[in-house]
Amino acid sequence: MEKSVPETKTKLKVRPESPLQKYVREFLEYCEIERNKSELTIVSYAHLLKRFVNYCAEVGVNKPEQITLDTTRNYRLWLNRYRDGSGHGLKQATQNYHVIAVRAFLKYLIKRDVVTLAPEKIELAKNPARQISVMNSDELKRMFAATAQEPNETSRLRDIAILKTLFSSGVRISELMSLRQDSINMKSGEFTVRGKGDKLRLAFLSADTLAALAAYLKKRTDNDPALFLSVSRGNSVTAAIEGQSKPVSRHKAAGLTARSVQRIVNKYAKLAGIMKPVSPHSLRHQFATDLLQNGADIRSVQTMLGHASITTTQIYTHITNEGLREVHKKFHNKK
Repeated sequence: MEKSVPETKTKLKVRPESPLQKYVREFLEYCEIERNKSELTIVSYAHLLKRFVNYCAEVGVNKPEQITLDTTRNYRLWLNRYRDGSGHGLKQATQNYHVIAVRAFLKYLIKRDVVTLAPEKIELAKNPARQISVMNSDELKRMFAATAQEPNETSRLRDIAILKTLFSSGVRISELMSLRQDSINMKSGEFTVRGKGDKLRLAFLSADTLAALAAYLKKRTDNDPALFLSVSRGNSVTAAIEGQSKPVSRHKAAGLTARSVQRIVNKYAKLAGIMKPVSPHSLRHQFATDLLQNGADIRSVQTMLGHASITTTQIYTHITNEGLREVHKKFHNKK
């Protein structure tokens, strides 16, 4: 018989590998080999399922056949009541990520003909609608103009190229960091992005973004293939070969890390006097809302963002319904 739900303040104990832990390990190997999931996805599954397995051990559930609907319900109750050392709980979206991981694991067990709870019996909690904050056109222009305050010419040219690439293409920061000089077709303004789920999609750059990139690349004197470099380090392929600097990961672009890009975006937002939080992902939001406000259909925007579900893209629609205000003003209470 399953034990009662453990107190959330009690740290879950790590025990020797149980049958359930063995299956989780095999599931992670399956994700790596058969499903070719990204390293980030596998690490995330490992973290989320470790918490589930440790919870199960605390309530006396160590085998797949012992997992019941009550097990998962009580686990979700435990997640909802969980508090860390600072007294903070888990957001609803984070709780849902835990449940999604459990469902994926159960689906794998069913596929292997292991007796366990049917994953479709577990329903996800409804997330509250996401509210996103975007800049208006004046704030965006001021942010671009703020790059003129950077005294180092190479940094200035690189930074405006980064800001315009983020806004013009809507790429994620990880996708930006993986770009190489030969990724961009400077004539057509197109490039291919490998996004989430290892899916490829086509991205586009405006004429002024291409001009900004051309000016930045013309200023560079190195031979590093990465599109964006850390100006201070100035790594190059030749230097790496000669042992003067370390070879660079394709995701770190010669020292220009994702954190560096975040600092660059934040720097110019502050210089532009923008009080709301602004990040590289904010420019992705800006890209989507700009397209929708100018008449683009939501399906096309979904494709350009690389969203698997249109539901994800629909978070932008409440921002783009500016025309509704005019309809209300024109027709409301006119009698």
